[in-house]
Amino acid sequence: MKGGVLMTLPQERIYTTDDIYNLPDGERAELIDGQIYYMAPPTRRHQLIAGNLFTIINTYIKSRGSSCEPYIAPFAVFLNADDKNYVEPDISVICDKSKLTDKGCNGAPDWIIEIVSSGSRRMDYYTKLFKYRTAGVREYWIVDPDKKRITVYDLEHGDIDEYSFSDTVKAVIYQDLFIDFHNISYYLMPRHNVRGIFLALFAIFLTFLFLYCRICFYHIVKC
Repeated sequence: MKGGVLMTLPQERIYTTDDIYNLPDGERAELIDGQIYYMAPPTRRHQLIAGNLFTIINTYIKSRGSSCEPYIAPFAVFLNADDKNYVEPDISVICDKSKLTDKGCNGAPDWIIEIVSSGSRRMDYYTKLFKYRTAGVREYWIVDPDKKRITVYDLEHGDIDEYSFSDTVKAVIYQDLFIDFHNISYYLMPRHNVRGIFLALFAIFLTFLFLYCRICFYHIVKC
């Protein structure tokens, strides 16, 4: 109290999904407990990983006739089915169709995959991990291209596994879905690296071909 007047601290603004829908065109953000977090546009590498993972998961689900549905960002997830928590996971798999509306998913998806970018590291590893666990997400993957690491959280049973980009990773909620990250990481190589590897292999092939021809020629002359 100062001069007989009660001094109150300024209240932190609480945002809602209305604020998300009123963002300017092209601007994206997420809400965690009423706090807004703006999102940078994804990189080409990010989109390559997301696209490949979604294709593999979608193909698997379709081939099994599963009732689950996969979605790729931007896809709205109203995490606690309220107006204070709104996220756009890179990939969401929802098996309870009663949660799905034209706007997105009301409640926790069964499986979420986030691909780490330079600006989302703290959010993906800490803030979202806590929110996804408490909201009831069953499985959460953090794919980290910089560290070439995949962290798999089995949130139902409290288990954690880590893999590299040279490993094959098994999904928790499916018995026979395995994703080979070595195949995915191939598409992340710079084009000049891919061309260099091809030229090196071609040079090795020509060397062996030359040696083979010399040996054949030697045997012909000898005969």
